[in-house]
Amino acid sequence: MKMSKNTNNKKTGHQILEGSRAIALTIKNIGVQVVSAYPITPQTHIVEDLAQFKADGQANYEYARAESEFAAASIVLGASAAGVRAYSATSSQGLLLMTEVLYNISGLRLPVVMTCANRSISSPINIWNDHADVMAIRDSGWLQFFAENHQEAVYAHLLAYKVAEQIGLPAIVNVDGFILTHSYEPVSIPDKKLIKKYLPDYKPAKGTFLDPKNPVTLGALFGPDSYTGVRKDLYQDFQTSLSLIKKEYALLKKIFKIKNNSDGLIEYTGPKKPKTILITMGSLAGTIKTVLTQYPNVGLIKIMTLRPFPEQELIKATASGSNIIILEKAVSPGSGGPLTLEIKAALSGQKKNIKNYIVGLGGKNISEKEIRDIIEKAEQKNKNLIFQK
Repeated sequence: MKMSKNTNNKKTGHQILEGSRAIALTIKNIGVQVVSAYPITPQTHIVEDLAQFKADGQANYEYARAESEFAAASIVLGASAAGVRAYSATSSQGLLLMTEVLYNISGLRLPVVMTCANRSISSPINIWNDHADVMAIRDSGWLQFFAENHQEAVYAHLLAYKVAEQIGLPAIVNVDGFILTHSYEPVSIPDKKLIKKYLPDYKPAKGTFLDPKNPVTLGALFGPDSYTGVRKDLYQDFQTSLSLIKKEYALLKKIFKIKNNSDGLIEYTGPKKPKTILITMGSLAGTIKTVLTQYPNVGLIKIMTLRPFPEQELIKATASGSNIIILEKAVSPGSGGPLTLEIKAALSGQKKNIKNYIVGLGGKNISEKEIRDIIEKAEQKNKNLIFQK
């Protein structure tokens, strides 16, 4: 049986939507002015829907077809440099092909927003979900948000534009490929009027974009004496964005009546002083929450913002825990799990039993039984990398 594109529930305002459709509808309602992307599984449905909205006369953005992801990234760079709100989407190898341009976008301080439908990286060829793609560009100077479900993905795009356009940094919203992009869930899509209460029309400051009436140079040559200062400014603005994300997420919760225990950087679920704490990102948090109903003394920290890294929030949230278990969908060969490396650095000097589990690579299913087994072994002192069988 083929499911319809959407099913409405007038009483609750929710629709049963594919994750990609929910994202596309949100981008349309945000009022972007330029969209450019190249199709790649599992991102394709997002850009197909955006192209269809344009073809059907439901949207007035410029939809620029590109011959590659490198070209798509270059197009949205140019659009943003011209002072308009721009959007793209990609996945896996496509994200890697964009890499050179991603560094340019952040260095030019352009508030482009992009969706990454997270997928494994070849070779061997694999089209299913893990976080290897976005981990490969985590130092490219982009804000990075992760969504657990469809509704979080909708709100994350609103937050991404709000923060990006205030501080002059690009942003990636990460959604687990297939798990979120191709599944159907109840989701509420804010209309344009409500979105404008939170996210007004984009009006870049004079001198931050290309304008014949006010000539400026973007991306000039910087020598050794000045280059470090520019990179320092970028770093400091990322640190500043920590408080900005908290502020804007609090406003987001108020306007859209979001009820959760999150500050926009992390979300904590569980008892006040857990001895064992699990940490993860993305859709895996939903499975863990189901398992934790059987373990009332175990907590879960879901990282919602990877860049900037929420170091102080993690220190505070793990204060009572002696067993810290990190479940992540990526590995840094020759080192360890990339998320674990950052958490260990944040918690250095504290007596914690930190364990790193590499799970879900290439879309491998992560069962509730596997999570229960991990919890049962929480107090073991083995700190080595443990790969899912």
